[in-house]
Amino acid sequence: MKKTIIVLIIMWMAGIVSANENSIISTHFSLRDTPKYKEGFTHFDYVNPDAPKGGSVTLSTTGTFDSFNRYAQRGDSAQGSEQLYDTLMVSSDDEIDVLYPLIAQKIEYSKDFTWIVFYINKNARFQDGKAITAEDVVFTFNKFMTQGVPQFKSYYKNVANVEALDSQRVKFTLKDSRLDLLHSLAGLTVLPKHYWEKRDFSQPTTKVPLGSSGFTISSFKMGQYVVVKRLKDYWAKDLAVNKGRHNFDFIRYDYYKDEIVTLEAFKAGEFDFRSENVAKQWATLYKGTDFDKNNIIKEEIPHDIPQAMQALTFNTQKEVFKDVRVREALTYAMDFEWMNKHLFYNQYTRTRSYFQNTEYEAKGLPSKEEIACLEPVKDQIPPRVFTQSYQPPVTDGSGNIRKQMRTALGILKKAGWQISNKKMTHEKTNRIMEFELLLYSPTMERIAIPLQANLKKMGITINIRRVDTTQYINRMRSRDFDIITGGYSANPFPSSNLKIVWHSNFFDSTYNKAGVKDPAIDFLTEKIDQNQTDKKALLYYGRALDRVLQYNFFVIPEWHLSKFRVAYWNKFSRPAVRPRYSIGFIDTWWIDKDKQAKLVNQNTTQ
Repeated sequence: MKKTIIVLIIMWMAGIVSANENSIISTHFSLRDTPKYKEGFTHFDYVNPDAPKGGSVTLSTTGTFDSFNRYAQRGDSAQGSEQLYDTLMVSSDDEIDVLYPLIAQKIEYSKDFTWIVFYINKNARFQDGKAITAEDVVFTFNKFMTQGVPQFKSYYKNVANVEALDSQRVKFTLKDSRLDLLHSLAGLTVLPKHYWEKRDFSQPTTKVPLGSSGFTISSFKMGQYVVVKRLKDYWAKDLAVNKGRHNFDFIRYDYYKDEIVTLEAFKAGEFDFRSENVAKQWATLYKGTDFDKNNIIKEEIPHDIPQAMQALTFNTQKEVFKDVRVREALTYAMDFEWMNKHLFYNQYTRTRSYFQNTEYEAKGLPSKEEIACLEPVKDQIPPRVFTQSYQPPVTDGSGNIRKQMRTALGILKKAGWQISNKKMTHEKTNRIMEFELLLYSPTMERIAIPLQANLKKMGITINIRRVDTTQYINRMRSRDFDIITGGYSANPFPSSNLKIVWHSNFFDSTYNKAGVKDPAIDFLTEKIDQNQTDKKALLYYGRALDRVLQYNFFVIPEWHLSKFRVAYWNKFSRPAVRPRYSIGFIDTWWIDKDKQAKLVNQNTTQ
């Protein structure tokens, strides 16, 4: 109750709510910070509101696709299918969890955070011109609950009722007070009832569905390319949240099977913009006549964006990985320092936190506040959480990891494993330690091979298996793997979504890649969920969770780079200010006709 009063006082001081009202009425929705943009703002700071519209851009992607329904419970959705639907409200790219009007022009919610009403903009339209109404929002929520992915139903189980008060107002009522859940509902995608009512939302579709956004798919060849078209009659194109954005008329995504082929296609002018994630390619292959003539711009753009836990992830449901000591021992086989020197041109930094590049990253020993957070589950977490600061193993970069191997072998011996006939063997079962690393990218193979060699020195066999993206996704979803590459998404702050990733109730979620069922982690994610409006509590619970995740060794951490490595054909211009949390290419850049003309003329005279 005390936290609720504090939040309301802050909102009252900010002019969002009168002290005498029983509900809060606002045109924006923030979980914890004062919104950057006040009512009546005309555009985001990171756009050029006068950016010219027009032209087309071609991009690349890898793999294939077989569906235009990105919410289906199976299949590979096409690039661009995520752009077909608008949400009730939309976030800015220079804030975290602040939402502004889109389909909903304003909101009203109770001071006790048990209900919210969205006021639908009377001008809001689906792509066929039919008005978006409160009934469409009710339908959408129920459709997701009945035919959407299972984690949607789990996450929104606290919603007691959703009803259309009239054609422009829709009300959600909760079973319990949850400001963060009200905030999450503001990001709800809106579907056209008249299109989806008699269709199975859980299934993939090869027909382009009717959308609610300013984009549709104008042409495609299944599995080969998709063309996304900007709709010039889009009802919301002049809203403040859209001004200066979405400047390309067409965005084409070409599908490639191989990364090297993709890079050569870019250099040959087959597509326009590329973000590089392979250090060797960036250092050695981005050169040639077009780079020398500035036809292609190669650029490194520094940033301080929170970083993902890029990693090799253990399936802890596999018998061999149920023992945390085995997982820890295997982390000593990754010689990051040697790889960074010989493979990555010293471009990377080792990742150590699930909140990398944020204030929530656990560093040093836990504070008294963190210890208080951990005390209720003290007997269920690794003791080192309280006595040691986590750090992935460090080598001298020479490639000689005998010291690390001795440490790993000692840990494995305590776990009941020892080398017999040059094979790591379980003392009781005589089982040989052998498992599979599942990959989908050929560039990851050169990274996996040194790990494979180091494990072999310890008598451990890791088989590297590369499959196409469809097989990879299907096997990940069914948890049919030993180790996979990919890790976990970046966490700008400890959000309620961490429950979907780590909590036992969401064990079947594809976000829970490691297959974690842990009462201490359940407790901490629940506390994070309960304290979404308490910034101090989130700080300490976030760091506490980070420590527990680190010392459970669910992953072998890899590395991160705090800069964008991009190359693009020199026909674009962009705003003077970059959005803090993205590069902004698709969203805010535009075709510069003068640059494009010079590029065409130069290529013509060659």
